[in-house]
Amino acid sequence: MTHGHTSATYAYLIAHLPPYIPRAVFGYVSHQSNPRTKKSKKKKGREREREHSSRERMEKVNKNASVEVMSNKQVIYREQVRGSLKETNLEVRTSSERLKADAGSGAIAVKNLYLACDPYNFNLIKYSTQLGSPVPGYGVARVLESGHPNFKKGDLVWGMTGWEEYSLITAPETCFKIEHADVPLSYYTGLLGMPGMTAYAGFFEVSSPKKGETVFISSAAGAVGQLVGQFAKSLGCYVVGSAGSKEKVDLLKNKFGFDDAFNYKEELDLDAALKR
Repeated sequence: MTHGHTSATYAYLIAHLPPYIPRAVFGYVSHQSNPRTKKSKKKKGREREREHSSRERMEKVNKNASVEVMSNKQVIYREQVRGSLKETNLEVRTSSERLKADAGSGAIAVKNLYLACDPYNFNLIKYSTQLGSPVPGYGVARVLESGHPNFKKGDLVWGMTGWEEYSLITAPETCFKIEHADVPLSYYTGLLGMPGMTAYAGFFEVSSPKKGETVFISSAAGAVGQLVGQFAKSLGCYVVGSAGSKEKVDLLKNKFGFDDAFNYKEELDLDAALKR
């Protein structure tokens, strides 16, 4: 997919962002205040001072990241996975390192802002990650230093990075420069990132359905499936999805606007279910 085509895709997705898209798709977390924990004005003032001081320190780290050793919190692949992923397979560790992207090196040093947690991360951990290394995954980051001609300090990018505060990306060709920053950057871990691009390309460029046709989506409650369903509805298709629980089926019909949905675990004959 060309860069121009990618930008056009972003523009389409932004223009057609439904108001009911769940913020969980984009790594959004709602922070609600607790009315029972009112703080005094003096205490709030101290907290604001600490926050301001912390922000100044972080800005200084970002500004001088190319010459200073920085503290880097990481999620490390600690113990080999056998069967399902367990908490003991991973470890949160803080290390001190100097991530430098020398001129001409082709690398970029970034501060990670948002990280995606998707099912594919399991396979990346199990089959592609060395023990003792940070877990890889898609994320949104700000460039601190660049040794690549296509990126400069301050650029916002999304692509493959690591589950850590700072990363040295040695193959930034896999990253996309974010051209549209007028939406929450967390969207680039969902609708405007890998799930959204997969849904868009699979639906509009591979399937190419027409208005009025019936579209069936398996795993419809997943990050990609739910977007395909909403694209199909926006095109005027009749949309049916399957999922693995009653809660997910209700979500498809009542939240995402699917015309019908069923729990495949409760169907003895899937062909008959699809013909209903």
